[in-house]
Amino acid sequence: MGDLLNGSIPLPQEFYEQPTLELSKALLGCLLVKETKEGIAAGFIVETEAYIGPNDRAAHSYNNRRTKRTEVMFHQSGLVYTYVMHTHCLFNVVSGGEGNPEAVLVRALEPQSGIELMKSRRGMKELKSLTNGPGKLTKSVGITMEDYGRSLTSPPLFIAKGFRPESISTGKRIGIHNSGEARDYPWRFWVTNNQFVSRHQKT
Repeated sequence: MGDLLNGSIPLPQEFYEQPTLELSKALLGCLLVKETKEGIAAGFIVETEAYIGPNDRAAHSYNNRRTKRTEVMFHQSGLVYTYVMHTHCLFNVVSGGEGNPEAVLVRALEPQSGIELMKSRRGMKELKSLTNGPGKLTKSVGITMEDYGRSLTSPPLFIAKGFRPESISTGKRIGIHNSGEARDYPWRFWVTNNQFVSRHQKT
């Protein structure tokens, strides 16, 4: 099962053990793959945001907040942290290592495989709007709260090598207005000029 999409295989555990800001950039261009009963859907990661608790007021783990929702963030890197916001499931990659609750939010994908399945799930035909947002991409590829705590090193949900971005842009994170000075941290990263990024301007 690991040999999917023309030889794409999951990245090793070591990939996820780099510092969170570095991982946020390293994930750009990688291929996110989800296998379901309906088929396989995949897309290249083109936008991420880093959340570095417990000193990051925008992070769910700020002040080492350990709850049923954030528990997985306190475990090893490379696990899936999903949560629901405004009825949408959002997908994060746990980082920081054991006891350091950090994560990378995946904000946008460039559709690569299973595009018709994605369109069916979203009830739309426009390719550009399928996955250009964190709630849109999870619905398109089939990521749900059932994926919480999975390891990304094996199917049905994994990340594989993709392409190397020619240029990476940096800006403020989105939608965290009530987080004090943390709202100004330049911890959003995206593939420069990629049409599937949720926002191109430095917000």
